[in-house]
Amino acid sequence: MNRKWTGKRLGAATIALGLGLSVAACGSDDDGGDDSASGGGGDTITLGIIPSWTDGLSMAYLWQNVLEDEGYTVEIEEIADAAPLYTGVAEGDIDIYPSAWPDVTHAAYMDQYGDDLEDLGTYYDNAKLTLAVPSYMDDVNSIEDLTGNADRFDGKIIGIEPGAGLTKVTKESVMPEYGLDDDYTLVESSTQAMLTELGSAIDAKEDIVVTLWRPFWANTTYDVKDLEDPKGALGEPEGLHEIATAGFSDEYPDVAEMMGNAKLDDDQYGSLEDMVVNEYGQGKEAEAVQAWLDENPDWVDTLKG
Repeated sequence: MNRKWTGKRLGAATIALGLGLSVAACGSDDDGGDDSASGGGGDTITLGIIPSWTDGLSMAYLWQNVLEDEGYTVEIEEIADAAPLYTGVAEGDIDIYPSAWPDVTHAAYMDQYGDDLEDLGTYYDNAKLTLAVPSYMDDVNSIEDLTGNADRFDGKIIGIEPGAGLTKVTKESVMPEYGLDDDYTLVESSTQAMLTELGSAIDAKEDIVVTLWRPFWANTTYDVKDLEDPKGALGEPEGLHEIATAGFSDEYPDVAEMMGNAKLDDDQYGSLEDMVVNEYGQGKEAEAVQAWLDENPDWVDTLKG
């Protein structure tokens, strides 16, 4: 980044070092860039993601393509969990989290850091949290059906990262609301570990319940079904937003405008994530995004109003 907010940046750099942020070098630094809000000209914009959360992964590489065409240098920082990611954005060490869940899932982080964050817009408006089981489990269709059946699942709900909003909601809302606290343990691990267990269970036709969300490519890759949530413990559908460090739109109004105009429907989002994660895979994200843009040539035009 070329921003000169030295006080905030120093604190964030310390946090980043302590948390072991890994930088994916997606563009060379340009120390001679212009710090003005004129746009492009070598300015560096840093996007923060949790790489196993593929909504953010897909959007980061999509924005890297778009913004580098506008003359920016884009760096993508991979971070292990939501808490340090929000800290990095709030402190100014990261410019933008390009696929945040601030309405419900990450509401606690917005409450904590909201004064230091700026919401640039909502690019997708039907995201939701779920608990899911394999489709072959015909007699388990609701979270209520988990009650009294812990033995079938070895007393485990297989979850994701400890700092994820989905983890918090599952522990603090879903499990107590449905009386699952005494019989089940939420296994906190990682998205990849959860998917590995899900795949192994499906291959063996075993019972398993996992925490999932939509939109997410795993819902179509794995033969799963969402459990009904009659008590609404998982919350209402929410939007996926681009959340920036406070003051970003003043410094980069052109980028803020493009992100505010960005919209993806279900088909567009599904095809983007599937192309990034499945068709091309790790290490070929930039190629995947370019292929998606080739198939959706009018999408970039919508960003400029």
